[in-house]
Amino acid sequence: MSKVLRERTDDGRWTLTLNDPDRRNAIDEKLRDDLADAIAAVAADPQARTLVVTGNGPAFCAGADLPDLFGDTSRSVADIRTDLHRVYDSFLRVLALPIPTIAAVHGPAVGAGLNLAMACDTRIVGPDARLIASFTKIGLHPGGGCTWFLTRALGPERAMQLLLDGGSVDGPEAVRLGLAGTLADDPLAAAQERAARWAALDPALARDIKTSVRTATTADFAASLEFESWAQAASATGPAIQETVARFRR
Repeated sequence: MSKVLRERTDDGRWTLTLNDPDRRNAIDEKLRDDLADAIAAVAADPQARTLVVTGNGPAFCAGADLPDLFGDTSRSVADIRTDLHRVYDSFLRVLALPIPTIAAVHGPAVGAGLNLAMACDTRIVGPDARLIASFTKIGLHPGGGCTWFLTRALGPERAMQLLLDGGSVDGPEAVRLGLAGTLADDPLAAAQERAARWAALDPALARDIKTSVRTATTADFAASLEFESWAQAASATGPAIQETVARFRR
């Protein structure tokens, strides 16, 4: 049985649910492989419109299974690094998806679980959510892109404080700091509602807006404007804007 449940609606809305609640959805080898396969299935679906990622049980994800990942101390640093990249790849595949992605977070999202949530385009968190970067509490350097995610979201000073303290942020504070976009009593229901709205958009428009936002965070103004001009010109040929133009002509 897969440790990642897949659900797809007729309008192309995917939901992936981490499903090992007895172990708080900790990422062991089985869950790692199932997650990678599930994200690959979303990527291979030409009709996919949105993706929601969530967890079954009391936690979103308790992070990597530490004994599974670090139990063999006889391995070299290079061998450990190779295994780490296999874990990283399982959740960082979300970053490569061209469709909008939403993390619905309840309970703890620890370490790799935090990274999985941060790899999504936006996060909807419950009041009980806790985003936990507890690496230093166990003598471990952050990994899986955590430093990049937190620095981009919080700025270098706050990211440094959170990482060195091995700290955690609850749901309301996550929204206040910009680690999450929305606080909801039922984050999964709120995520599904948002996914339905976004899935109703022209798929090319939704994908181009995602690309435009990413370009704005990684490139200069000229590059951002260049992409916007092409994307806006392309969208101007679509039926929705043409209907609006026609109404103005009446």
